[in-house]
Amino acid sequence: MKAMLALLSNALCRITGRTVGAQTVSELLVDLSEYVSVSSPPAAAAAAAQRQPPDPPPVRGAELVVEQSPQPGSRVVVSRSFADFTPQATFSIKKCDLHLLEEGPPLEAELTRDQGLQYYRTMQTVRRMELKADQLYKQKIIRGFCHLYDGQEACAAGIEAAIGPSDHLITAYRAHGYTFTRGVSVREILAELTGRKGGVAKGKGGSMHMYAPHFYGGNGIVGAQVPLGAGIALACQYQGNHQVCVTLYGDGAANQGQIFEAYNMAALWKLPCIFICENNKYGMGTSVERAAASTEYYKRGDYIPGRGVDGMDVLCVREATKFAADHCRAGKGPIIMELQTYRYHGHSMSDPGVSYRTREEIQEVRTKSDPISMLKERMLSNNMASAEEFKELDVDIRKEVEEAAQFATSDPEPPLDELCNHIFSNNPPLEVRGTTPWSRLTSVS
Repeated sequence: MKAMLALLSNALCRITGRTVGAQTVSELLVDLSEYVSVSSPPAAAAAAAQRQPPDPPPVRGAELVVEQSPQPGSRVVVSRSFADFTPQATFSIKKCDLHLLEEGPPLEAELTRDQGLQYYRTMQTVRRMELKADQLYKQKIIRGFCHLYDGQEACAAGIEAAIGPSDHLITAYRAHGYTFTRGVSVREILAELTGRKGGVAKGKGGSMHMYAPHFYGGNGIVGAQVPLGAGIALACQYQGNHQVCVTLYGDGAANQGQIFEAYNMAALWKLPCIFICENNKYGMGTSVERAAASTEYYKRGDYIPGRGVDGMDVLCVREATKFAADHCRAGKGPIIMELQTYRYHGHSMSDPGVSYRTREEIQEVRTKSDPISMLKERMLSNNMASAEEFKELDVDIRKEVEEAAQFATSDPEPPLDELCNHIFSNNPPLEVRGTTPWSRLTSVS
């Protein structure tokens, strides 16, 4: 009996956000009288028969029925509506490390219920999509290079929440998460990974080369996207459109000389560029401590302001990116962010990821710092959503990913006569020489 009471009390505390310490059935019902009604099955059936007209079906995710009851022949029904949830809450977030800045982002972040559910859906979709890509790769349906993003979802979701769709973003080859947050569907991403005609780059780009409006894809050359990002920021400044460019690279690329050349030009010309180092602790199989004399990547710009940010907390990333975007839009020039994050998979699918780090290390990060679990617990503990609501979201996401995978394995590959299409933009059709002088292909813009 005590175990059953404890189970019900804990479940109802989680749903209602109230503290309940009931020792008896009557205490439980008194404490939660505004939420709980108890009726016997005959009485409930009679009441249901008398209702005219019948009640509308409950809003999905807004009602929980607990069938177990300490009294035989009765059940406890807990009804919830969205009005019962906390619409908005304020959370303390980790302070950023600062370089050449007198102040940084606020130490508190507001989160609405709708925002929280959207961030959860985004991160969980990216997670499921990457796990499906892992499965398809091991089945040899996806071939070639494939770098997965699971573990780092808070970076993509937080950045996207802080900038607008007209702002620009360019990243490295670990690009699937940003491809999704920039508006490309899971279906198009997985179809691109499997080389199908319905892929976002029509099956000709693969894992590293996916594009969308204001998204310039990944780049297979380590660090090569950073000067390109500075060039995009130069275009924003030249056009005076008040837009910024988010330029991402990893801790392995942070030692590239072209990064510092881009810093120099961006600082000289005060370009609206947010340089972001996603520090996932390992460049390929080498830890940052073995690869860099200074692992404080937010200070690497020297004369450019920088901040070190908790990249596993979507709210930290969002607030830090808002601060950076405001800095750039105010004409103060570039700014650097280091997102301290972690990848669960190896560097690529050819890397098991456990030869240079232990399984225990990976599991510890999953247990203590997982970005999806952290957001979920925040919302549950502040009565911003119910566990059932998250379960329904998970079911919807799994279904979406499974349907996308089905399409990605059944859609046809692009035909050979489309091989040379889209070489140029807005050009009349032209002939392109193939592998031999007498082999001719047509290119259509």
